[in-house]
Amino acid sequence: MENQVAPLRKDNAEEDRLYLAFELSHKNWKLGFTDGRSVRARIRTIEARDFQALQRENEQAKRHFGLAESAATFSCYEAGREGFWIHRALQEKGIENVVVDSASIDVKRRKRAKTDRLDAESLVRKLVRYRRGEHDVWSVVRVPSPEAEDARQMHREIGVLQQEEQQHRMRIQSLLYTQGIVLPVNVKLMRDLDELRCWNGQPLAPDLRERMRREYARYQKAHHDLKALRRQQHERLKQQQTPALERIQLLQKLCGIALTSSWVFVMEIFGWRKFANRRELAGALGLAPMPYQSGESAREQGISRAGNRRVRAMAIEIAWAWLRYQPDSDLSQWYQRRFAAGGKRVRRIGIVAMARRLMIDLWRYLEEGIVPPGAKMKSVVAQ
Repeated sequence: MENQVAPLRKDNAEEDRLYLAFELSHKNWKLGFTDGRSVRARIRTIEARDFQALQRENEQAKRHFGLAESAATFSCYEAGREGFWIHRALQEKGIENVVVDSASIDVKRRKRAKTDRLDAESLVRKLVRYRRGEHDVWSVVRVPSPEAEDARQMHREIGVLQQEEQQHRMRIQSLLYTQGIVLPVNVKLMRDLDELRCWNGQPLAPDLRERMRREYARYQKAHHDLKALRRQQHERLKQQQTPALERIQLLQKLCGIALTSSWVFVMEIFGWRKFANRRELAGALGLAPMPYQSGESAREQGISRAGNRRVRAMAIEIAWAWLRYQPDSDLSQWYQRRFAAGGKRVRRIGIVAMARRLMIDLWRYLEEGIVPPGAKMKSVVAQ
């Protein structure tokens, strides 16, 4: 049961260990300590980011449980807005930490009490089980290096700016549409704004015109920042030589894959993650199938969607492009045989399966140099 401590295994029964779980918030951190043998956890609260207080509580917990000062401390916390800086700080202080995917933690479906104290107690009990070999008690988040994490910033900012640009453009068009005007958003629209006429031949109201000008200024800012970042991408690809950028160039040699997709694939996952097999890769992307079987009932629930959403979305987009630019490849031919004759729903299901296979082929291409069967290569790679 959940409130019972897992029995000690013989190989670690004599080893002193302190287990620590964090329940994080903006102002305070709730700490849950146990030695793996006590029935109840020791709960303490400290101010957020106060590592001196954490060190004191860690030492007091060892004395409370009768552990040696040299006993190792193992900790965990749930992934959230704090990111990975706490993990790196704990590692520097000699505390072996894991970052847990909160969505992978089992919770009771029956209505239950929930407090930070209860969450910390539950989390530290699961940490004991995990450290004793029950690795399926939750999913651990793979922590990138500071360099790999920093390399994600450029393409993620590009994605944010694309959304902002679209939002401002659509807002201007919506404001025009409320007055019976349908026009594209460009410099000419703003230049002729005073001459525009509404559905009844009247000019736009003054406050509406000023709002549209301010909205267009925000649109231009996002547009110019987006262009500047894209130039930086191209310049970095030309001027710098790193293993990650070399992998981007390698992916771009395949027809159907350009800078945007190759950059996302490498910086998000292929540039720093190592996979033992294709199942690990599919799981990291959230493209693993989720079967459901109970008694005589057996069905598929679709994909897990538990992995990297940016790479997953891009993989599905590139799968459609692969059908267009690599029609003679074995993968495209497989899709045509299996799904092309079906309806829209069947083809959408098929493209997800194709995206999973395509990402496995790209992984093998980068790791082993195996070109996807039947794929065409570009004669010149655009920079």
